[in-house]
Amino acid sequence: MDPAEPEPFDAVGTAPATPFWRRKRLEELNGEEWEALCDGCGKCCLEKLEDADTGAISFTEVACTLLDIGSCRCRHYEQRRRFVPNCERLTPAVVRAVNWLPSSCAYRLVADGNDLPWWHYLVSGDRDLVHRIGASASGRAVRSGPRVRLEHHIVDWPA
Repeated sequence: MDPAEPEPFDAVGTAPATPFWRRKRLEELNGEEWEALCDGCGKCCLEKLEDADTGAISFTEVACTLLDIGSCRCRHYEQRRRFVPNCERLTPAVVRAVNWLPSSCAYRLVADGNDLPWWHYLVSGDRDLVHRIGASASGRAVRSGPRVRLEHHIVDWPA
């Protein structure tokens, strides 16, 4: 079954079965389900600054060099660590430990026992809705470069 497709109806055919993100913990998801949770917003691929004294995170509008800022997809997802060694691989433990995932992140929501937002493609059936309603970095992120100073690009919308 394509993870982008709605869950099948129950055996009687009268009510939809409980979707996987409501009945499973992050640790119980298979690889296909894990990848399907990502809504493609690209917010986690924006550069962040951490205050060394307080640990506070400042979000920026500057995209990782691998992020396609139109589609909000990684251009080299399978090999991203080869190109960006500090790219954080999300795991259930990482999702629960980091403080930089946006509040709308599906991994964070599921880890906290919450449901997916109405615009998430697994709910809406529309992969582009996240971009059309402005819940992604599309149209907002800027490209990184040698002269980009992150402290000049701090924004609050990814949080």
